[in-house]
Amino acid sequence: MSFPKPQTDLRNFRPRKMNEPQYRHLWWLLFWPVYLLRYFLIELCNPARSYHVMHCVLDDKIPFCEFFLVFYVCWYFFIVGMHLYTLLYDVDTFRRYSRFLCVSMTMSTAVFLLYPSCQDLRPAELPRENLLSYAVGLIYAADTPTNVFPSEHVIGALAALAAAAHTEGLRKPGRLLPLTMLTVLICASTLFLKQHSVLDVLGALPICIISYFLCYEKRGYHEHLSCRYRYRLNHRKTGYSQ
Repeated sequence: MSFPKPQTDLRNFRPRKMNEPQYRHLWWLLFWPVYLLRYFLIELCNPARSYHVMHCVLDDKIPFCEFFLVFYVCWYFFIVGMHLYTLLYDVDTFRRYSRFLCVSMTMSTAVFLLYPSCQDLRPAELPRENLLSYAVGLIYAADTPTNVFPSEHVIGALAALAAAAHTEGLRKPGRLLPLTMLTVLICASTLFLKQHSVLDVLGALPICIISYFLCYEKRGYHEHLSCRYRYRLNHRKTGYSQ
């Protein structure tokens, strides 16, 4: 994969230059410390007795599978990788991607506060003893099964996919299709690791749809999918064919 010429040259960056036009978009990175601080504050705000248990029939039909931990962890690389790529090579998308995350996470935070949720899907004992199961146990210990609706794992994955679909260097089918498949597997991993209910995944979708249209307007993934149709329609009107 070839990389275009960077739009942001970080070699000359200094903190005092943050307000200069070529570096002003870096202020969006402040989202992440605010996001992490908000996570811990929400955990303290909601008393245990107020949580609503998220569960549906489909959850009981999905088996626990520790092998999906690979895709679950890919979420972090996908999120960070998309930030780095767009920061360097597509500043406009970097702003939109950051705005998407801010808008969607603000909405999910509001849901957490107004409708505190939890899940009881985690197995009492992991069915197999291996390295992946041990790693899942560490995640269970560090991440409480609360504030799960909507799934921010799903929101983040879809935000990264939307950014990829809006980035000129990534929106080609040969690159966008693998990223789409990765996004699907990341979302599925939250179910197979029993980190989320199907309801949590579904709850993330309307938030992502609203955030997409607020931040990308009518540009992005569906534009990419329809470009070939519009190309054919245009040449059909002119009578040109290949």
